[in-house]
Amino acid sequence: MKLDKTVIAITGGARGLGFAMARRLGKQGARLALLDMDSGALDQAVSALHGEGIKSGAFKVNVADEASVKQAFGDVAASLGPVSGLVNNAGILRDALLVKAKDGKVEKTMSLQAWQQVIDVNLTGVFLCGREAASQMVEAGHEGVIVNISSISRAGNMGQSNYAAAKAAVVSLTTTWARELARYGIRVGAVAPGFIETDMTASMREDMLEKLTAGVPLKRLGDPDNIAQSVSFIFENDYFTGRVIECDGGLRL
Repeated sequence: MKLDKTVIAITGGARGLGFAMARRLGKQGARLALLDMDSGALDQAVSALHGEGIKSGAFKVNVADEASVKQAFGDVAASLGPVSGLVNNAGILRDALLVKAKDGKVEKTMSLQAWQQVIDVNLTGVFLCGREAASQMVEAGHEGVIVNISSISRAGNMGQSNYAAAKAAVVSLTTTWARELARYGIRVGAVAPGFIETDMTASMREDMLEKLTAGVPLKRLGDPDNIAQSVSFIFENDYFTGRVIECDGGLRL
């Protein structure tokens, strides 16, 4: 897909990985719809992109809420035109062990709330946004691309039952949608990041960060733009669909 003047929506686009994706795709000529819950962060992101000559609009959304998603995508279409691309990037963490016990007595378990919050945002949000984006592409009669952000944690990771389950399911959605939507000229791919330099890793204790980095064969964390490059590749390669790019420095969980 040629990105010049295409409309691409990015969830969680106000900061971190989403903003890095927006910057890279915007420099390739895409018109960006940044979707996020944080109005202040959205305004800052749009301003920063504008300073680099990149066209973008801010749209507040709760990806876990059907009405909010429908409204946001309707606003995008009214403001910028129907989307040709979507990056399902929004996600949260609510880490906890399934069961934590001491001396044979259970002290703590993962709460249903922690489970449901992650599933709602990281999986249901992908479904809702993917459905709206695909509907716009089909009705507009043009080709499109959907990129879902998974994680290497999809293979399973201690303390992340909720996150790992959601990210594994995102890959299943990717494969399913690729087969369903190919008839409409819509490609669907996924990117599975490893450990990337974000606000979350920056807040970690130095000793924990060193231990984390030591396990990566390249001995460093990834840069957000490394993930943006992977996303850009999926958009530009017209024969890529139904597959996952792992960008993790060689790390396998």
